[in-house]
Amino acid sequence: MSMFNRIFGKPKEQANSNALATLDKLNETLDMLEKKEKVLEKKAAAELERAKEFSKAKNKRAAIQSLKRKKLYEQQIEQLGNFQLRIHDQMIMLEAAKATTETVDALRTGAAAMKAMQKATNIDDVDKTMDEINEQTENMKQIQDALSAPLGASADFDEDELEAELEELEGAELESQLLEPVAAPPVHPVHVPANKQPARPAPQKATAEDDELAALQAEMAL
Repeated sequence: MSMFNRIFGKPKEQANSNALATLDKLNETLDMLEKKEKVLEKKAAAELERAKEFSKAKNKRAAIQSLKRKKLYEQQIEQLGNFQLRIHDQMIMLEAAKATTETVDALRTGAAAMKAMQKATNIDDVDKTMDEINEQTENMKQIQDALSAPLGASADFDEDELEAELEELEGAELESQLLEPVAAPPVHPVHVPANKQPARPAPQKATAEDDELAALQAEMAL
């Protein structure tokens, strides 16, 4: 059995329980390391203050001893920092593995559900259902065609003859409309006010030629 199967072959409840218990243990260890780190930081700061005091008192040997202890505390602090980093990495990996386990379990559940549905509805049942639907549809179409068919005397009418008669009626109607005289639009008299009446042209005076023409016409009448 591969490592993948050993990890993800467990039941969901047991895997989640183990992951949560491990995460709790890692969190407790991380809190403990952080507390120790704070204590060591305080001790290192105290040794630095002692070294300063011994230096002011011209006690060089005691000042050097305090600085050595400060260095030891700082080394322990650095070591605790590395431990915390490793725990953080372990927690991240464990949370990722837990998420992967839950994802695989969800996919497995979905695949099982799909398989069960496929068993409940196989391809033969689908084909049979579709054939029944097509058959019922064809029967309904035949019933509708039978109900829409003409009955009695109307069944003997020739559709082409009726269409030709209708076209003839439409042509006669159009011809009668074209032969109708077009009525002229009514003319409305224009009312002109009395003070706006156009002036009549003044009679022209008779010329000498008019007099001669009149005399000639009188002679011919005699």
